[in-house]
Amino acid sequence: MITMKHFLSLLAFLGLVLGLQAQTANTSEACHGDYTVHASNSGFSPDHLTIHAGESVEFIAFGGTHDVDGITNVYTGEPFDNPQDFALPPAYSFWFFGSCIGTVQFDVPGTYHYNSTTTGNGGTITVLGDDGPATVVDIVVNSPVHNVLEAAVLEADLAGALSSDGPFTVFAPTDDAFIALAGALGATAEELLALPELTDILLYHVVGGTALSTDLSDGQFITTLNGADVVVTINDEGIFINNAQVTVADIVAGNGVVHVIDAVLLPTDTPEPTNTVVDIVVNSPVHNVLEAAVLQADLAGALSGEGPFTVFAPTDDAFLSLAGALGATAEDLLALPELADILLYHVVGSTALSSDLTDGQTIATLNGAEVTVTINEAGIFINDAQVTVADLVADNGVVHVIDAVLIPPTSEPTGTVVDIVVNSEVHNLLEAAVLEADLAETLSGEGPFTVFAPTDDAFIALAEALTLAPEDLLALPELADILLYHVVGATALSTDLSDGQMVTTLNGADVTVTINEAGIFINDAQVIVADLVATNGVVHVIDAVLTPPVPTNTVVDIIVNSDIHTILEAAVLEADLVGALSGEGPFTVFAPTDEAFAALAEALGATASDLLALPELTDILLYHVVGATAFSTDLSDGQMVATLNGAEVEVSIECDGSIFINDAQVILADIEADNGVVHVLDAVLLPPTPSNACEDGGCCGEGTVWDPITQTCIAEDCHGDMNDDGFISIGDILMMLGFFGHDCQ
Repeated sequence: MITMKHFLSLLAFLGLVLGLQAQTANTSEACHGDYTVHASNSGFSPDHLTIHAGESVEFIAFGGTHDVDGITNVYTGEPFDNPQDFALPPAYSFWFFGSCIGTVQFDVPGTYHYNSTTTGNGGTITVLGDDGPATVVDIVVNSPVHNVLEAAVLEADLAGALSSDGPFTVFAPTDDAFIALAGALGATAEELLALPELTDILLYHVVGGTALSTDLSDGQFITTLNGADVVVTINDEGIFINNAQVTVADIVAGNGVVHVIDAVLLPTDTPEPTNTVVDIVVNSPVHNVLEAAVLQADLAGALSGEGPFTVFAPTDDAFLSLAGALGATAEDLLALPELADILLYHVVGSTALSSDLTDGQTIATLNGAEVTVTINEAGIFINDAQVTVADLVADNGVVHVIDAVLIPPTSEPTGTVVDIVVNSEVHNLLEAAVLEADLAETLSGEGPFTVFAPTDDAFIALAEALTLAPEDLLALPELADILLYHVVGATALSTDLSDGQMVTTLNGADVTVTINEAGIFINDAQVIVADLVATNGVVHVIDAVLTPPVPTNTVVDIIVNSDIHTILEAAVLEADLVGALSGEGPFTVFAPTDEAFAALAEALGATASDLLALPELTDILLYHVVGATAFSTDLSDGQMVATLNGAEVEVSIECDGSIFINDAQVILADIEADNGVVHVLDAVLLPPTPSNACEDGGCCGEGTVWDPITQTCIAEDCHGDMNDDGFISIGDILMMLGFFGHDCQ
């Protein structure tokens, strides 16, 4: 029978073997490139490379199964438009051992996209040709006379678009051109970058095609990505785009061509400054949070367009009220992934003045859902939010101020967490496992449940690591226990999770949540799809099978779980011995009860807390531990056993079978642990003082010990005078009967 312990041990062993094999593969000729990219569950590193044509890149897997696919986008299913196709088959690596996936040589300049079919992670490689930079953006960035244009492209967030395949023709105004425009407007170059029309102006300089100077003709009209046309003039003085002269032509890039011009082109239909719905929000003293939200969601440009729009604008107090109800801050609201969706639920794609509204009216918002208008004696309400100020008219619509944030409805889920698994194309093995473990009915109950759902690839990877068939995993006796380690008895959306959080599963063990730049991880498994909401909970798809920890029962666990060893537990913690005694061992522990410690404390006129403060505590405890497993049947009368303290204890066995360790009786024997055995004692063992050590630096003779009272060596049998109760006073300390000799009374 395969036990859980054997299962996990085999997993670790095979993982190590595979890792060592992977380490060997890493040094093979299959992986020998000019550059190296590492593939792990957290992504490709680096995820962008710039190389030259003819150079090669080696891909190395770290921790798990990884491949490289430069043919198909795993998310869209569409092919990558790469200059040349490339793909490398999966390679498995255990933990930190590198495994060679393969090497690709890139001969054609351009931008290459790739991803992993096993993790969904992706990256890009820019290949520079001998004739110049790969993209039109590279030409601008590397130009000493286009610093303002570079800043403008970055500010307008166009660098990514213009670094794509294109092709593009860019008319690139110089820094002097931007400075001249700024001077004419009585502004600075920096103020130009803040214009709301910046993107529109820049796109008026870009044509969607490659137009070399030889392709241009006098009087030609060319449509730009702004939508408006530029006119080409060619005469004896040169080539002009509108009124800007081409000073340097035909700088060829991998995705188009750049022509340098001496003036900034201004589209004739660029609107004059307006009073848009966005301007009303920006200029309002009670809409700071809404303004920040519109900027965060990148909606300022859209809502500054022609419209028309009707905006229901919640005040700052409305946002703060919502944040308080959620136990969050206004900043937390701005970080919500649903922010844009929420904001668009406040916008209607037409102008609706208050006089246009009617009681019971429903209005479709740009979010796609509808709001309901209520008009009564108290006023106008949009859903449950009251209109406090109506009809702030803008050039592109109207704004109504409301006193609450509108929350868009969510589509109601129709299936259980089991239904989500059953209907998933990547969870066939999980579905089979749930049925095999007879958990389908349980997980179809009311719940709520949070299910971390490993994909088929995750199960296959585990099976391969164990050299099993995936079907063999379903026959494991621990299957139900493993599955329940993937289920939490509550609904935990991704927004409910926090970095470092420990979450208890229905298996009884905890999983650890890690959140970083790479994403959300449950133990070492990455959440690749989050928040599949069900009628009875939520499902998060993960890329690895979670393996529950093997339960332990060490000598420390026995003490901790005992009702009569609370002081011993505290002492072990105080002496910092938990880690040592939880190790492999083996150990034999003679465990005094709480009553034993209480008796010692009373004899010393002290408390249990005083005992824990003794500087000799560790030494005393180690006098109760033997570095081997000694069951009661292994003990013999008169036997001397060395302890971890270095001193020996004496075993006595009476005629009736009673066992004594020194003078302490074993009242419960042979409590077996994974790393040894525990015997319960009715007294605390006190280690002897060294028999040949004298405080004055001398040594006592054979059979004598140092007496701190008389400051002399006395007979070992009886160290001083006992009182009537069987105790002797040494200073202010009382010692127990038998401490100074077995026959002393």
